[in-house]
Amino acid sequence: MNTLGYAAQSATEPVAPWQFERRDPRPDDVVIEILYCGVCHTDIHMTRNGWGFSTFPMVPGHEIIGRVSSVGEDVRTFKPGDTVGVGTLMDSCRECSSCRAGLEVYCEKYPTPTYGSVDRHDGSPTYGGYSNTIVVSDRFVLRIPEKLDPKSAGPLLCAGITTYSPLRHWKIGPGHKVAVVGLGGLGHLGLKFAKALGAQVTLFTRSASKEEEAKRLGADHVVISTDADQMAAASSRFDYILDTVPTSHDLNPYLATLKLDGTLILVGDLGPLDPPILGVSLMAGRKSIAGSGSGGVPETQEMLDFCAEHGVTCDVEMIQIQDINEAFARVLKSDVKYRFVIDMASLKK
Repeated sequence: MNTLGYAAQSATEPVAPWQFERRDPRPDDVVIEILYCGVCHTDIHMTRNGWGFSTFPMVPGHEIIGRVSSVGEDVRTFKPGDTVGVGTLMDSCRECSSCRAGLEVYCEKYPTPTYGSVDRHDGSPTYGGYSNTIVVSDRFVLRIPEKLDPKSAGPLLCAGITTYSPLRHWKIGPGHKVAVVGLGGLGHLGLKFAKALGAQVTLFTRSASKEEEAKRLGADHVVISTDADQMAAASSRFDYILDTVPTSHDLNPYLATLKLDGTLILVGDLGPLDPPILGVSLMAGRKSIAGSGSGGVPETQEMLDFCAEHGVTCDVEMIQIQDINEAFARVLKSDVKYRFVIDMASLKK
């Protein structure tokens, strides 16, 4: 299937137009015309080989919203014309205990990412959403509720589920005090979800200028993490902390703000913890540090339905595909509120 997209040909080249062949659809596949695709920080890491395992050419993009153009003969849950989404995964082993539990992101044989990997059935490369069409098994396609604006729904499939999943796993709700570290693509959705789930929500930020914005997004309180007095006043306050910062940073000051049996949940930083965690920071209060991936297909659908019911949306800035390299540069400077979304109609221009 001849496809038009934007790809990185190497870790040192900009993302640029590229024509390529997608695999032929199988009986359980859904063929999707891509309408919008969110821009994730992961796209930058992957196209620049930031983690050391990227393969090229690479078509990034795993926050995909589109319209079904055709379905395979075995597909019963989707039909042409449906508005659908594809997130960070397009397959898994489907047989291990995690997959059977609907937690495909934790597949014991490792899930198949939407891009930068290979199809587990025929070995063909997986190419992402910076393109005009994609082919995905119906088991990994998500239905977009009518109440959700498709232009802003894409980032929910990565940033959204990454923050929603741990909040649901730890059963956060009324009576809990939750803090979010960082006000970016993940952090702003963490605030919105925690608030919608009924928790009292605080933002940790280094910048006092973000206080008004944080409260607009749902924060009840703001703590300036560079202010020693404010950090001291927050000691032993929180049941949970959702840490969304995408770079290595000192966790010890935040651990001091957890209550007895409190948990700090990492969802942003994929690197080594630096500086090290002081053992006493955990032992004094029986505290925990946990991590959370994104989420499985059922939970992602649950999250989309929750967003439609509670009016949770991602704040986005629309761009054309021709501006993608400039968008990458702005993401690295934190110059976006809070997620870029590509209007893929611009691919035809």
